[in-house]
Amino acid sequence: MTESDSRDERDATGDETADVALARSQAQMAELASRHGASPQEGKPVVLGLSDVAVSYSGHQAVRGVDMDIHKTLVTAFIGPSGCGKTTLLRSLNRMNDLIPGAEVTGNITYHDHDLNAAGIDPVEVRRRIGMVFQRPNPFPKSIYDNVAYGLRLHGMKDNLDDRVEKALRQAALWDEVHKRLRASALSLSGGQQQRLCIARALAIEPDVILMDEPASALDPIATQRIEDLVAELKNDYTIVIVTHNMQQAARVADMTAFFSVDVAESGARCGILVEHAPTVELFTRPSDERTEAYVTGRFG
Repeated sequence: MTESDSRDERDATGDETADVALARSQAQMAELASRHGASPQEGKPVVLGLSDVAVSYSGHQAVRGVDMDIHKTLVTAFIGPSGCGKTTLLRSLNRMNDLIPGAEVTGNITYHDHDLNAAGIDPVEVRRRIGMVFQRPNPFPKSIYDNVAYGLRLHGMKDNLDDRVEKALRQAALWDEVHKRLRASALSLSGGQQQRLCIARALAIEPDVILMDEPASALDPIATQRIEDLVAELKNDYTIVIVTHNMQQAARVADMTAFFSVDVAESGARCGILVEHAPTVELFTRPSDERTEAYVTGRFG
C-alpha cells in the first residue's frame, strides 16, 4: 500500500467516524424531541402574538418579518446561527429594546391580545409581567435576600416580604442551599447558584412569562442540568421563551422551536429571518424547510 493509499484510507475512516457520530447525535436529538408530543400547542391560549415584527438599530434591520404565536405554559426555544436576531427578538417581547438608543420595533406584538407597544402602555409594568433572565448571571452587589426582595420593594409588593422571598427561592430550587445565609453576599454564590438567584429575582414579582437569553451558556454541565430541570418545572406555571445555541438543549427543554437564519442582500447587508416555527419533534425530525434540515443535521451553522 502506498502512502497515498494509506492516507486515503485514514481520511475515509475519519469521514465514516464523523458520519456515525453525526447520525448518533441526530438520533439522540430526535429521541429527546419526541418527548414533547406532536402538538403541544393544541388547546393552549396564545400569550404572545407576533405579526410581521421587525427590529432595527439606527435604521439597519436586525430581524424582519416574524410571524408566530407563543402559547401558555409551554417552553419555546429560539435557535439559529449567531447574528440571526434571536436575542434581538427576545428583547422586543418585554420592550427591553426601548432602552437601546436608535432601536425601533415595527409590526405588531400582542400580549393576551393587547398591543404591547401601544401608547399608554407602561414598559415597567410590561417587564414585571414578562421577566427576563440574561446570558450571564447578574446578581446585584447585595445580600441574597436583598437580591430577591429588590423587585418586590420596587413594585410596592412589600407585604409578607419574607414569605415572598422564600417562595421565589424555593421555585428556583435554591432555598435549601442558601436559607441559612440569606444575608451573605450574592456574589459569594457559584455561577450556577447566581443564575438560579437571578431566576428567583424574576419569579418574585410574579410574572406571567419568563424570557431566558442563553441562561446556561456560561455554566458547567452540572449547573446547566439544574437550570434545564428548573425550566421543566417552571413551565407548569409559566410561559417560557429561551434562546439557545445548543440544539440538544432545545430538544431537551422546548415544546416548540423556532429556527432563525440570516438573509444576505446583494449589498452584503445581513438580516435575521424566521425560517420555521413548529413543535420541537416536528422541527427536528420532519422540518418543512431545507434550511432548517441543514441546520439541525449539522450541515450548516
